[in-house]
Amino acid sequence: MRIDLGEEEQPEINLIALIDCIFFLLMFFMVATSFKHQDDNKPLTELPITLPQSAVSLDRATASPDVLVLGVDAKGGVYWGRERVTQAELRKRLHAAAANNPALPVRIDGDTQAAYQEIVHLLDLCQFEGLTQISMRTRNGR
Repeated sequence: MRIDLGEEEQPEINLIALIDCIFFLLMFFMVATSFKHQDDNKPLTELPITLPQSAVSLDRATASPDVLVLGVDAKGGVYWGRERVTQAELRKRLHAAAANNPALPVRIDGDTQAAYQEIVHLLDLCQFEGLTQISMRTRNGR
């Protein structure tokens, strides 16, 4: 004799408990990764690094006299040799120098306190004008 137990239920996974676990893990990782340890109340704006010195650097006497010297001071001011120039004047002079001699070597003298972005901006301007022989001046470590 056959006993009728009603309709056979299909096995299923309880999704509500699974969704609760996923949300719990999500909240845990969001809270755990949002804590930052800072000594001061101000946000970190600079990396605490010391720039390296070069063990071997060129002296002024051994440097080539026909090199174009660009400088950046600590406040972001740009110099053409020893003369302070504006960004517009710098672009005009770089364009003229590149048109006159595309193989002209360029040396960038950057202050140790100068923003790295200012140095990168000079590099971009030189490369845009076609001046690719670029060097950076460093302190002698001896």
